[in-house]
This record gives sequence, C-alpha cells and structure tokens, in this order.
Amino acid sequence: MTGATEIAIRVRTIMQMFNSLDPSPFRERDLDPHTEEFVVGWARELPHGAPFTIAVELPPEEAAKPEAAGIAEAFANYFRLRAQASERDLRELFRVGWRSLAIGLAVLIVCLVGSQLVAKMAGNAVVARVLEESLIIVGWVVNWRPLEIYLYDWWPIRRRILLFRRIAAAPVTVRSR
Repeated sequence: MTGATEIAIRVRTIMQMFNSLDPSPFRERDLDPHTEEFVVGWARELPHGAPFTIAVELPPEEAAKPEAAGIAEAFANYFRLRAQASERDLRELFRVGWRSLAIGLAVLIVCLVGSQLVAKMAGNAVVARVLEESLIIVGWVVNWRPLEIYLYDWWPIRRRILLFRRIAAAPVTVRSR
C-alpha cells in the first residue's frame, strides 16, 4: 500500500504479542493488552480514513516459525471480535436509552399533570408556583440520562467500532529484522 503509514511492532517472540493466559488456538487468541494498546493508540492518531499497515518485526528464527504465517489472521480476528463486542455495547446502550426514555417521559407527564393540579389546589400563590416549577424541573431532570445517551454517549462507542474495523482490515506483514 503506497503512501500508507506503517505501525511497526518489534518483538522478540511471536507469543509476546498474545495473551499468555488465553487457551484458545493461536489464530483466535487475544492480543496482549500492551500490544492492543500500542496498535489502537497509533491507529487512533492517524487521520480518519488514512491508510495504514501493521508490520510485525521478529528475529529470523521467530519469523520462520509456522505461527508467523497466522499473525495477520490473528490480528484481523481479534479486532473483528473487538468491533463486534463494541457493537453489542452500543445496542445495550440504546436499549437502556429506550427504557430510560420511556420512564422519563412517563415521569414528565405525571409531573406536568401534577404541577397543574398543585397550581389549582394550593391556596398560597407563591407556594403553588414553587411546587409547580419544582415538579416541572423534576420531570425534565428525569429525562437527562436518555437525552445524554442519544445526544452524546453513543458517539465514542461508534468511533471505537469504526477504529476496530479499520484495524481488522489493515494489511499485516511479518518480517525478520
């Protein structure tokens, strides 16, 4: 890929890049948290849509191992799974948002109706006005969380999904140093 930025990972062994506690087969193994943080950090710094490649630099004896041929697939699988996990997180956030919105709207309606009833029932105009405004404020405050979810909270998760997809699609090369 000409003009692509290269994210170079230099390690002593292939297994240094993978989580040693993960018993999965090699191509399905989780990356080591430091490896993931390194790749994600560099990919995040690149301009949106800028092409990049990942180059894994190994000693010659490690680069000659059969596992070296599966590194690209292992990286792609790992970041594809991370994107899918983030998609599940986003769906769960929207489910919570819908529930919160339904509850918030019900409370808002009750508060608006209650504020009108309080205004008619209270004998003192000042007390009536304070209670009326307080109920209206409570009704809107209850809707703060669903509005926050739908206006702000989902954006970082969506960006993370797109980043993981970009990394999963990036060409990975293995070379000896």
